[in-house]
Amino acid sequence: SLRLAREMRAGVLKILEMMGAQIELQNVRAAGAEPVADLRILASTLHGVEVPAALVPLAIDEFPALLVAAACAQGETRISGAEELRVKESDRIAAMAAGLKAVGVQAEERPDGIIVQGGAVSGGVVESFDDHRIAMAFAALGAVAPDGIEIRDVANVRTSFPNFVPLMAQLGLQIEEWA
Repeated sequence: SLRLAREMRAGVLKILEMMGAQIELQNVRAAGAEPVADLRILASTLHGVEVPAALVPLAIDEFPALLVAAACAQGETRISGAEELRVKESDRIAAMAAGLKAVGVQAEERPDGIIVQGGAVSGGVVESFDDHRIAMAFAALGAVAPDGIEIRDVANVRTSFPNFVPLMAQLGLQIEEWA
């Protein structure tokens, strides 16, 4: 149902709002069976949260991006009940924990989730495990990494989101692509 689809896509927005994000939905409409909207996002200070179990399945595909927000937040973010992340395109819990640690963020992998201590991102080299969501999440984190982030195995981003690099450039993020 459209209501269920709207809830599934809004899970990450609810979590980000719990973290202090100021997000306004504008021009809400349907595109096929999917609800879509324009987002107006205001700069805000994020803080860590314990993600309610009920919201985990409503944001399961957005957790790489959510963990990037957690890395930038003040304090600790805890996610549990997310075992499904281990059987996506990659083991996203392990991949994100390893990547976050590689760029200076404290991250503790748990069997069903992760604990991230936000506030410190330095930069480094991360492995995307050929998972487009992980690659794009770390590309976004590169915007705040003073030493930059090199992401390996990113070819599938061109397939899943061909305009990612040009769109990020419009936002001011410089992404260098190497063959």
